[in-house]
Amino acid sequence: MITFDHVTKMYSSNVGLDDVSVKIDKGEFVFLVGPSGAGKSTFIKLMLKDIDVDSGEIYVGDYHVNKLSNRLIPQYRRKVGTVFQDFKLLPKKTAYENIAFAMEVLHKPAKQIRKQVPQILSLVGIADKADKYPSELAGGEQQRVAIARAIVNNPHVLIADEPTGNLDPATAWGIMDLLNQINLRGTTVLMVTHAKDIVNNMDKRIIAIDKGRVIHDSKEAYEGPMEEEDLVKGGGYE
Repeated sequence: MITFDHVTKMYSSNVGLDDVSVKIDKGEFVFLVGPSGAGKSTFIKLMLKDIDVDSGEIYVGDYHVNKLSNRLIPQYRRKVGTVFQDFKLLPKKTAYENIAFAMEVLHKPAKQIRKQVPQILSLVGIADKADKYPSELAGGEQQRVAIARAIVNNPHVLIADEPTGNLDPATAWGIMDLLNQINLRGTTVLMVTHAKDIVNNMDKRIIAIDKGRVIHDSKEAYEGPMEEEDLVKGGGYE
């Protein structure tokens, strides 16, 4: 599903990724962790074709990502749903309209939108919030709308970039339960996080990057640095 084959990306003299080789199978749930500046954002940007590799090959599904023409990039990105820490919802659209918009830009039929959006709202547990604007929703509810928008077009892969970063612990675990449900439906999930307690309590594969290199890749608990503070204090997620 996702293959990085000896991928290197440099920013002048700074290392983004250094000869990284990783394979993530279809249907896996994988955590991508490491301290700030380790290479996590570079990994995601390369996957989304926001930036290009210096060397190596990237494959996602049937797409040879670093060989994609500009014409095919939008088509490819429709296969990859993305959820961010700050939700990125359209403030003047309701929850329903935010999700519907993701289908409208792909010119999906109105009948399909009317059928599918309520189903997705129900799946993420906010069917009763369809007519609410983002400002009327709690943080966890806004994140559920963002997740619904990311999966409404049935992507092959869901990238969750710090999806619990702005949430209290109880709400964060609710989001993790939802992401797990989505994964169990067959979607490959790649989650970037600093939340050590979540990472080490979910029995999922953990890929840790530091200084652009993969330093850990297993389901075993990861005790290395996940935040800049960890490098100094050796602390964990609080």
